[in-house]
Amino acid sequence: MDLWFPEPRIPVGFGQAAMLPVLVMTLTFSKFLAAVMLPSRQGGDLTAGMWQLIAQVGAVSKTLVWDRESAIGGKGKVTQLAAAFAGTLTTRVVLAPPADPEFKGMTERNNGFFETSFLPGRRFVSPADFNSQLQDWLPRANARTVRSLGGRPIDVLDRDLAAMTALPPHPPTTGLQARVRLGRDYYVRVDGNDYSVDPRMIGRLVDVTATLTRVIVVCDGTAVADHERSWATGGVVTDPAHVVIAKGLRSQYSAAKRDRARAELASPERRVMFRDPGVYDDLFGVRFDPITGEVL
Repeated sequence: MDLWFPEPRIPVGFGQAAMLPVLVMTLTFSKFLAAVMLPSRQGGDLTAGMWQLIAQVGAVSKTLVWDRESAIGGKGKVTQLAAAFAGTLTTRVVLAPPADPEFKGMTERNNGFFETSFLPGRRFVSPADFNSQLQDWLPRANARTVRSLGGRPIDVLDRDLAAMTALPPHPPTTGLQARVRLGRDYYVRVDGNDYSVDPRMIGRLVDVTATLTRVIVVCDGTAVADHERSWATGGVVTDPAHVVIAKGLRSQYSAAKRDRARAELASPERRVMFRDPGVYDDLFGVRFDPITGEVL
């Protein structure tokens, strides 16, 4: 059995989120639909979206069919990221051939169905609102009668699931991943936004993971930042606790710097030696009148 992952579509209605993609999954036999809006079209987000939809269905198909999304196989070859994802699920990715509208017929019909049956008359205030409305609508979509199926997708879903394999014992690695050295400003950048990290980790290597909803930073196995992921761009997300820690570290650094300066001034090596001017008088054999200052 196959799963179709059509090219993400672009809904409209809420500012910057109007440019966010929607991932649609279709089981080719039952025509069962699942979909979710994603924060980006990067490979890590696409695999996270795929895993979320596959996990919702509860089984893995023998094949994952994709049109030529750049992060999956835009150059006609499955990317390493997509191949690793498929390997964990014990399945394979098949890319649609170029300029073959019949091969992509199911994709285009599904995209048209979403555009004409879900989007009209709706307003969305945020990506979360979009996904909430979408999840409320999908059960109705899967309960409709499909002419080519001669029934409702929900009624034949069990036959699809019976031909699929079980979910893997451990979820695949998805999301955006990076390892960076934390700079002095104690922020890391993920998908165009900056997120604060515990400033005590400055100068150390940290592992950054962005799921569809969270941005988590780990150092030596300990979480040092956990933020809600922003789906906008150019934003700064700060944990107030990190600001307090940074202020304390600056105070400690300033106090330590003052203490070092005082210690250096008090050290024997830094003391200035003073001599009685009369020593120089004796050295050159001269005497001065203490009242007039004249040479005697």
